Amino acid sequence: MKELLNVLYVLTPDAYLGKDGQCVSVRIEGQSPRRLPIQGIEGIVCLGRVNASPFLMAMCAEHGVALTWMTENGRFLASVHGETRGNVLLRRQQYRWADDPGRSAAVARFILKGKLGNARTVLRRGARDTRDEGRVAPLTAAADTITAALTRLDRETDLDGLRGVEGDAGATYWGAFPALIGNAGPAFVFAGRNRRPPLDAVNCLLSFVYTLLAHDVRSALEGVGLDPYVGFLHRDRPGRASLALDMMEELRPVLADRLVLSLINRRQVAAEGFKTLDSGAVVMTDDTRRTVIDAWQTRKRETIRHPFLNEDTEIGLLPHLQSLLLARHIRGDLDGYPALLWP
Repeated sequence: MKELLNVLYVLTPDAYLGKDGQCVSVRIEGQSPRRLPIQGIEGIVCLGRVNASPFLMAMCAEHGVALTWMTENGRFLASVHGETRGNVLLRRQQYRWADDPGRSAAVARFILKGKLGNARTVLRRGARDTRDEGRVAPLTAAADTITAALTRLDRETDLDGLRGVEGDAGATYWGAFPALIGNAGPAFVFAGRNRRPPLDAVNCLLSFVYTLLAHDVRSALEGVGLDPYVGFLHRDRPGRASLALDMMEELRPVLADRLVLSLINRRQVAAEGFKTLDSGAVVMTDDTRRTVIDAWQTRKRETIRHPFLNEDTEIGLLPHLQSLLLARHIRGDLDGYPALLWP
């Protein structure tokens, strides 16, 4: 079983990452270097102006540690990986399935059932946990609508039809999302999903946590030998990790959306932790970004019982476990892909 290791997030501008024996050395001007054993690191994410030595890159590649650069606000820039791992026959089968419309639609249906099932769970838990009766009705109605959408998925036979159901359900989910927000502060008013750039604090949080999740999913797919850039629901586009986006669909409601809601509703983030740029984009302050990353790492260490494997597992291992299950389905060991349905 894969061990849950830490992802190292480097946020300090002009920090320098180097190799010191079998350790990662983090050097910040005016401070003593920090040394972290490479064996205890799952990935390194550099946000903003962070530099790294070629020798560190080589060590990361040798140990299968993904080294990723993002902007301060979480937009992916580039990533350094080692040699491709896994059975070439698995990837060849993945490519054949991706080129087959029927196979692609079948895998996409499994993924979307996980996505919509988990979105419904988020809505139902929100309705159960709120004490505001005015918020219960829209959450319950949205959950019922998504239940109907789940039934519609079984009647669709191609990707366009599946995407249509997904689009309708997504509009319902995001339409009810404001009722999940218990913090009545004006900074956390949610008027709909927007990105590139996010135009309010809620969308800023969502986009940032989605990027953290994307990093973990992409690394997990690489780790089991799948190509994260060849998907089934999301089609090929240069530079887009389509399979990682596929797998994120089932994980986002319960891993990312619920974390963002907890941060807002428990007032772990505040209005002054965000600022609006001249372009209208909303960005986080460094302190808020650190709060979000700390909450994300804490969340990953929590334990649930995997509904298909019937084993207790840390939440941070879910991308790895789902990647393994997808690989087994593509190899023919499983008749279908058991998307994660939150217990």
